[in-house]
Amino acid sequence: MSHTIVIFGASGDLTSRKLVPALYNLMRSGALPPDTRIVGFSRTPMSDEQWRASLRESTAKHCDCAPLDDASWREFAARIFYQPGDIGRPEDFAALDGRLAAVEGGGESTRVYYLATAPQFYEPVIAALGSHGMAAEANGPRRIVVEKPFGTDLASARALNAHLHGVFHESQVFRIDHYLGKESVQNILALRFANTIFEPVWNRRYIDHVQITVAEEVKVGRRGAYYDTAGVLRDMFQNHLLQLLMVTAMEAPVRFEATAVRNEKVKVLEAIRPLDLGEVAAAGIRGQYRGYLEDPGVAPGSQTATFGAVKLEIDNWRWQGVPFYLRSGKAMSCRTTQIVIGFRQPPLELFADGRRTFHREANRLVIQIQPAEGIQLHFHTKVPGEGMRLRLTDLEFSYSREFEGRLPEAYEPLLLDVLTGDASLFARSDEVEKSWEIIDPFVRAWSSVDMPPIDTYEPGDWGPASSFEWMAAQGRTWFDMCPVLT
Repeated sequence: MSHTIVIFGASGDLTSRKLVPALYNLMRSGALPPDTRIVGFSRTPMSDEQWRASLRESTAKHCDCAPLDDASWREFAARIFYQPGDIGRPEDFAALDGRLAAVEGGGESTRVYYLATAPQFYEPVIAALGSHGMAAEANGPRRIVVEKPFGTDLASARALNAHLHGVFHESQVFRIDHYLGKESVQNILALRFANTIFEPVWNRRYIDHVQITVAEEVKVGRRGAYYDTAGVLRDMFQNHLLQLLMVTAMEAPVRFEATAVRNEKVKVLEAIRPLDLGEVAAAGIRGQYRGYLEDPGVAPGSQTATFGAVKLEIDNWRWQGVPFYLRSGKAMSCRTTQIVIGFRQPPLELFADGRRTFHREANRLVIQIQPAEGIQLHFHTKVPGEGMRLRLTDLEFSYSREFEGRLPEAYEPLLLDVLTGDASLFARSDEVEKSWEIIDPFVRAWSSVDMPPIDTYEPGDWGPASSFEWMAAQGRTWFDMCPVLT
């Protein structure tokens, strides 16, 4: 059966920077089904040839590949079509439906509708697809891909899900978070469930705490108007950080398929201890980088957090008593995404040389998601010479050193999964709503007028000083290390 990808928001940044370069790389590697067509839909007036020419320029810039060669691009461009239209005009959807039928030759085809638009256009597109019968599967599977944000709170997430389910069955809906397409994130599942040296110690008996950090060097910049209404909690915690937490904490699924994997992820969210507004204040720290108020679009005196750290606890047999610290921020020391597994100290310190207050760094496992993907294990070894002097050293695995060639960009495997109907790495409706149930209390508390003034930090720092004091009060320290692998 042939495949058609319909991109709403075809003239936008996501399409040119991520989606089309990913599809081009899939074609070059031989992974994209040969009968796949790409149809763009946007208000910008363009012909097929004009859109192809525009995409050639942007793909050459963003595809993370060797320079485009004429032969490969001609092969790819032959699959590309453009249909101008306005989301608000029903007649334009009728024209799109007719164009798709013509492109597909009137036969059966798996059709993917990709919402690469601003979130306010999700519901009009969904409604129009429904009213024109374009979600019906009489002529092949019909799937819809929804980009984050999946709502701005629990109420809006539920409303979006209700709107989706009014037109599409849940099995047709693919809510995409590009973090789950990263090789290093998927490798967490392999690390845990394919290696007997890790899974037996992946529990409360041996792990003291877990840190999940997504740090960005860049400031908000021109995104000030959007960011000031979203903040770090909506921008990073409800989606990226909770996804990483779920993959780190989930139980082994009975098999590696969508329903089983997503069931285990949701169980993690269901086990996270709920917090009321009074408890939230002690369970998190917020901060704002100095200079944020001068960014374009930011409201005067804004208390929006550009940095956040929260402590979550999972009340189940595996993780009871093990805190999960989630942290993210703009204008931080460096760009890095990492999961740090902090192991417990040995029950008896044999090498303290009689010092009762002696404290040695505990073992830890660092899973680096980006910029360089890999794993580093920190453990103690004896320093050569007299006595039992120990030093923390490491064993490491680096994707770039271990495997030749480029790593697929995150969108590449995810787009393939959509085409084949594999939803294992996509968020389910109950998962989205449960995520908002966890984050909403922090959003409400941090936006309350009763909160004290927000702490500030200098651009290039690891957040406000209060975040370090907060961790120290719990007897722990942040792992503030710029990428351990390069």
